[in-house]
Amino acid sequence: MAEASPLRGLPRIRRATTSFPGNLHLVLLVRPRSHVQTTGTDLGFRFSQDDFTLKMPLRDRRALIERRVISVSQVIMLSSVTDLLRYIDENQLSSEFGGTLECGPSDWIVLRTAIESFAVTVKEVAQLLQTFGTELAETELPDEANAIEYLLRSHTDRYRQMKDDIRSVIKEGRQILSNLEGARAAEGAAAEDRDINQDRDTVQRLLAQLREMEMAFDGFFEKHHLKLQQYLQLLRYELSFHEMEALLEKLSAREKAIPTSGVTVAQIDQLLKDLEDLDTTAEDEMGHAQIIILHGHQLAASHHYALALIVQRCNELRHHCDTLTTALHNKHMALTQTRDLLQRLEETVRWCDDGAYLLANQLVDKFQSKEGAQAALRDIERLLDTAPPAVHSGFDLLMLEFQTVLTPQLQTQIGLVMEKLSAVQTMVQNRQACLRKLADVQVRPIQLVSPRPESPTRLKSPLFSPKHSFDVNSSLKFSFDLSLPGKRASRKNNNHAKKIEVMHDYEENRNSVSYEADREENPDQHKRNVMKELIETEKVYVEELLSVLLGYRAEMDNPALSHILPPELHNKKELLFGNLPEIYKFHSRIFVQDLESCLETPERVGARFLERKENFQVYERYCQNKPRSEALWRQCSDSLFFQQCQRRLEHKLGLDSYLLKPVQRLTKYQLLLKELLKHSTDSPYVSELQGALNAMLDLLKSVNDSMHQIAITGYEGELSDLGRVLMQGSFSVWMRRGVMRVKDIARFKPMQRHLFLHERALLFCKRREESGDQTSYSFKHCLRVRDTHSPCPADQPHLGGLKR
Repeated sequence: MAEASPLRGLPRIRRATTSFPGNLHLVLLVRPRSHVQTTGTDLGFRFSQDDFTLKMPLRDRRALIERRVISVSQVIMLSSVTDLLRYIDENQLSSEFGGTLECGPSDWIVLRTAIESFAVTVKEVAQLLQTFGTELAETELPDEANAIEYLLRSHTDRYRQMKDDIRSVIKEGRQILSNLEGARAAEGAAAEDRDINQDRDTVQRLLAQLREMEMAFDGFFEKHHLKLQQYLQLLRYELSFHEMEALLEKLSAREKAIPTSGVTVAQIDQLLKDLEDLDTTAEDEMGHAQIIILHGHQLAASHHYALALIVQRCNELRHHCDTLTTALHNKHMALTQTRDLLQRLEETVRWCDDGAYLLANQLVDKFQSKEGAQAALRDIERLLDTAPPAVHSGFDLLMLEFQTVLTPQLQTQIGLVMEKLSAVQTMVQNRQACLRKLADVQVRPIQLVSPRPESPTRLKSPLFSPKHSFDVNSSLKFSFDLSLPGKRASRKNNNHAKKIEVMHDYEENRNSVSYEADREENPDQHKRNVMKELIETEKVYVEELLSVLLGYRAEMDNPALSHILPPELHNKKELLFGNLPEIYKFHSRIFVQDLESCLETPERVGARFLERKENFQVYERYCQNKPRSEALWRQCSDSLFFQQCQRRLEHKLGLDSYLLKPVQRLTKYQLLLKELLKHSTDSPYVSELQGALNAMLDLLKSVNDSMHQIAITGYEGELSDLGRVLMQGSFSVWMRRGVMRVKDIARFKPMQRHLFLHERALLFCKRREESGDQTSYSFKHCLRVRDTHSPCPADQPHLGGLKR
């Protein structure tokens, strides 16, 4: 509505259009009565009509027109106030327009403008909150702590600014409610007007919506802020972890660089000093590591989203500390033992030098008399009394006591010292014997003795008193029980104790030692029995291989059986049997003879295994083909061809059982080697047996890894180009691609992956269980070995952590 005045009405209408936040759909003008006013109004209407039309934005008008909600805004010219009543009820008009409404139009316009403006402001606030929330969720997380701190500060500042805006809008709404209540009280009888009630309800509803948005926004930002803080905590913890890990690795490298032996006591003292300095530094650093571990436990207790990774880092640090502590302790013990050994050797050398000096300074003319000889003997006895423990213990006992720290260099050094000690002891003993003869010389009168009949010669044994003697034709036999080293007699039945009998046969001038085992075979016999079993089972194994090759493989080329040979087996002989002929050739022509040569010396079988280590690689190729062979067998296992071959061979088991024999035989070798090693601890060939056992265990591991490798699916390329499989197993893997965002934190969980470590790459696969107990590994990612110490490419996964 507008007042019908060309001078005042039109400018007021223009000002009113700018006051309304919404769009003016309809403008009603009352035509004035005079000609001049009519002309002015027409001109004003003509020039102002575009203003009313343009009040609605073009975009909104097009949208509303397309949705057929409204038409373009209209301006209607009315002839009189009576025509106005056809559009507007008199209760909605003031008295100057013939209505009953007591408030002025300006007050009403201001109030309506405030309500409409408040509604639009609430809508804008909601849009701003939505935009801000989306921006926060899509924020890229940098890998630097300073950048994360900047994000936290900037987000917090914007959050506080948004909160201030929301509070000001709420304050504005409350002011509008207050104005509505004031207008309602001023109207008196019209206080119950439903328009005012509706306006009040509208404002209250908008305020309620604004409070709900504020609460939702507060909760969202609190979670967002917590995620950023936790990400910053994890980033700092990872940084401190890697720094501590690198430091502990440097300490471990320094520990390994300190040798465990030396050639002199002074050198060992210097090594011990270096080790003590390293131990002091390590204790300080491990104290810092314990602080990092404690901090990790605090993060885990605060329900951090990366709980599993933090716990893993704590365990890794604890493991590094324990490993370093154990290594330092063991090295300190080894150096201390080595120092004790070298000190004994140096004392022995000094004693030898003193003995040689003493013997060289004894003048021959001084001990020609009895008194001189006795004085020289006393000097030698004092020398023997001051002899170090190594002189009395002997070479074997010294080697046994320090066997844990012996090196070839120390063994050579011990041998030289013992040679010198033996030479000095021999000289001392010879000098003692000479001096005793000189000290015991006495002049006695000659006595005539009547001759006696000859009697059998009697010898005195140095093992017994000179008062006792025995006949040379008799023999001395004594026995004693020898308990096994390291075992208490109470833990063994006496019937199982080894009984050694030593027989001195003076007639033959030799000693013989015989072993008796009550109810138990001796170790040598047991080893021979194990070796005999190994040879016998090897021959049976070769015969079984030959029967399979002749009774099945060769029959596939027999024209007489071609009619019952399944079509799936045509030209599939190599696939079904693999390199079984190569295995048979190795065992029948080479390995059986090697085993038979060790029947009497079972300990030497370890050398035979080591010599044929490369030949045993045929089993790896056979096991790699085994899954394909089994798949082909399952297709044709019920065929008449295999049934007839089995009947001819009189085999109780099918072909699949015999094709499994090579795998079973491979595991049998390591069991027999363990049994031989168990009873050969004192054998000089124990290192060969241990080496053979390790070689067979490594072969079993390599075969197992290869059989897992051939189950990999989805890898584009040749697996052989990646090199040999060094290790494989299941791990929990944390990984992400490219740039990490805040919304990705909620999905920061470990994935179960099966890893294959090749010589040139690390494959990430997903284990899948298929029908028939078959397992496959679906390829997911590949990490080149050359890239493990450099930043990940954009198309490669970022490895956050691994857990076995």
